Amino acid sequence: MDERYLPHTRASKRIDAWLVNLGRWISGIWVVLLAVIVVNVLLRYVFSEGRIELEELQWHLYSIGFLLGLGVAYQADAHIRVDVLHERMQPQTQAWIELYGILLFLLPFIALVLIYSVPFVLSSYELGEVSPSPGGLPLRWLIKACLPVGFLILLLAVISRLLRVWHFLFLDGDAHGR
Repeated sequence: MDERYLPHTRASKRIDAWLVNLGRWISGIWVVLLAVIVVNVLLRYVFSEGRIELEELQWHLYSIGFLLGLGVAYQADAHIRVDVLHERMQPQTQAWIELYGILLFLLPFIALVLIYSVPFVLSSYELGEVSPSPGGLPLRWLIKACLPVGFLILLLAVISRLLRVWHFLFLDGDAHGR
């Protein structure tokens, strides 16, 4: 839904400000990832020396950036939607679709991921799981912990959007001529 139609609430402003700051921090992960890729390529093709820990670090940094960035992307409305149809709809229709999408699809999906990812991480932690590759990275549970953390961040972004959509549909009577 077009951001200009959604009024902010006090809580959504706070959540969105926190997410914007988090997004700035997360964007640094992509710079580090780029540096690791360059070093890994140089080592492999210039010095003929491959390093498994650098390859795994690449995968881990990408996973962290992606998972932690989900909520930031949702908050910034940078996620994928079918804009060809969406842009032709009235703001109120867009808001209703957003409301039902959040309540029927997004919140249950987030709940399922959180319910099943926490035991997944705890099991990895209890087993002391490490990379199966020789020379791979230890603390596999730490990278797996980014799954529930990322979805908690996404949940915050969804709550912020839900507050804004709810306010637009049910509390912003002047905007709709009620």
